[in-house]
Amino acid sequence: MGGSHTWAAVPGAAERARSVLAAAWSCAVTAEGGREELVGAHGAAGDGRVLLRVPEDSALRVAAICAPRGEPAAVLEFADVAPVPVRHRIRARLWLAGRCVQEAGHLVFHPSRVVLRQDSGAVLVDRDEFAAAAPDPLARAEAALLTHLAAAHPDAVERLTRLVGPDSLHGAVRVRPLAVDRHGLTLRVERARRHGDVRLPFHAPADDVSQLTERLHVLLAQAAAASCPRGPRGLQRQRTDRDG
Repeated sequence: MGGSHTWAAVPGAAERARSVLAAAWSCAVTAEGGREELVGAHGAAGDGRVLLRVPEDSALRVAAICAPRGEPAAVLEFADVAPVPVRHRIRARLWLAGRCVQEAGHLVFHPSRVVLRQDSGAVLVDRDEFAAAAPDPLARAEAALLTHLAAAHPDAVERLTRLVGPDSLHGAVRVRPLAVDRHGLTLRVERARRHGDVRLPFHAPADDVSQLTERLHVLLAQAAAASCPRGPRGLQRQRTDRDG
């Protein structure tokens, strides 16, 4: 890509973890009373606590009543699923271990241990950093943005591949938008039996949808100026090709 394209930041682990929590529509809860799936029954507080809305017969609510001091230990698991159909759609998993406290008739989960697992591996996120971090400003809008890009603008995705090095596109049978955050857009390049991800960083962070639109227009303008696929200069590979 062009030499002026210098912004190459990626979300930190704490920010990424908070983004997964903010965008997740369900979670799996494991407590002394068993394991259950909660759909649309959680919300995140600004300090990283998780507010749980559970039915009266929930195993977690029963554990809260029976546990010593009314604070059952529990583990919450969140899956970050790519909104656009691709291979291996789970982009990350987030585990929160901690205790549930009954407050004003609600269960409030206080995390004491935060683990984020992505393709690059698992990382233990500092609890204070997790509490202080904010989710990516595009996290809640990402699903709608990516599905619209894939469904309504496949030609734009095709043009963006001009910014991807030929080695990354060799043998490609499909390229789909995998993720977007304020730092950049990630494309998944699928081959017959393998796939790999490439990241197109923005020249500056996008803190809302209007700024994101401008950043994508800049990328498309750079792609239009490219007469042929460029080398990987300025391009950040997220990881090597993967089987399956």
